[in-house]
Parts: sequence; structure tokens; C-alpha cells
Amino acid sequence: MKTVLSTKILTPSQKELFLNSGLGLVEYDALKIEFLDTKIPLDHQNYIFTSKNAVHAFLKQTKGLDRSPFRCFCVGEKTKSLLESNGLQVVQMTEYASDLGQFIVENHPNEAFVFICGQQRRDDLPQILSKNNIWYKEVVVYQSSLNPRVFFTDFEGILFFSPRGIQSFLLENTLKNSTLFCIGETTAAEAKKHSENIKIANKPTVENVLVQAIKELKYDQK
Repeated sequence: MKTVLSTKILTPSQKELFLNSGLGLVEYDALKIEFLDTKIPLDHQNYIFTSKNAVHAFLKQTKGLDRSPFRCFCVGEKTKSLLESNGLQVVQMTEYASDLGQFIVENHPNEAFVFICGQQRRDDLPQILSKNNIWYKEVVVYQSSLNPRVFFTDFEGILFFSPRGIQSFLLENTLKNSTLFCIGETTAAEAKKHSENIKIANKPTVENVLVQAIKELKYDQK
């Protein structure tokens, strides 16, 4: 049986989708998330989220409050879903942070924003906002650290969801002949430093990474 390594613990529904394919699955979290004791200013109208972790921090600090005045701008369908299921209005969702920055510049040039993020956030969004004189306050609410682990198995495929996930895996392992399935262009750019055997998901979601891996690996099983 071919075996795939996921560098992120999957949800039960994601796992089921994968295991129904007949491929073997090993999973672990390549990154450890630690929430910081940061106070989020709640006297603004517009909030930017580029990850679900940032949303979780915001939800914790707005528990019991009326969330209807807050307007949210976010990256990713899962982030949007988490916001909306907790009574928050999503003005705009894009697949990539750079696209969200561009949307804000074109449609909300004179408004102020609070950008809730992790310590290792990418520069794309802040650079676009700063370059176009959009006022924003950055609030760091969590940090991620590398969580290295040694594997003695050869994997036909490895699922990567961030550049730092690749860095974490490579601290203790080599890629050998594995096909690397990447969630998006940014992760793929990091993967290309170490391998040419790369596939990028059609859309930057965990499910699409799984589908890509299943499609690629299951049909040539012996």
C-alpha cells in the first residue's frame, strides 16, 4: 500500500475522504501553535484575518459581546466559514493575502483596519497596505514554532500546508523520492528549493491538497 504523510493533523471528514481512497496515511503537526496573551483592540470596525488561529483568538476575546458591528476581511474559505458561523459579517474573502490587500486598496482606501495575525505572518498584505497609505494596526495573537519529528518510513507523497511546515520536516528528514503536494504557490516556492517533484492544489484548501494526492497516487497502485 502506498503511504502519504500529512504535516497537519486532519479533521475526521478530511481523513475519511483520504482513507476511502485505499492509500495509507500518517499524520502529525509539523508546527506547534501557541496563543499569546495579547489584548485585541475592540473599538474598530474593520478586522483582517489571514488564518483560523487569528479568528480563534478574536472569538475568545469577543465572547459574550455583540459581534454585529465588526466587519471582517479574510483569507480562505475555512476562515470565512469560522467567522460567519460565529455571527461575524465577512465583507470580502480571497484565496490569497495579496488579493485581499488589493481589494482593500481599491474598495476601502480611506478606512482603518486591525490586522490580527501570527508572529510569522507573511509580508504581502502589510506591504500593500503601507504602500497605498492604508491605516492599519497589527496585533500579533499567536506564534508557531517548528515541531521536528523523525520518520523512518519512505512516503510516496507528503502533504505540505506552509513553507515553515517544509522547514520543520527537513530538520530531521530528507524528501527522498516523495511527491510533494503543496497547498499553494507560496508553499510550492519553498518546496522547489528542495525538490522538482511537486504538485500544487487547484485551490488553496486542505481538501484540495488531499484530492490532488489521491488523484495522483491511487490510480497507479499495484
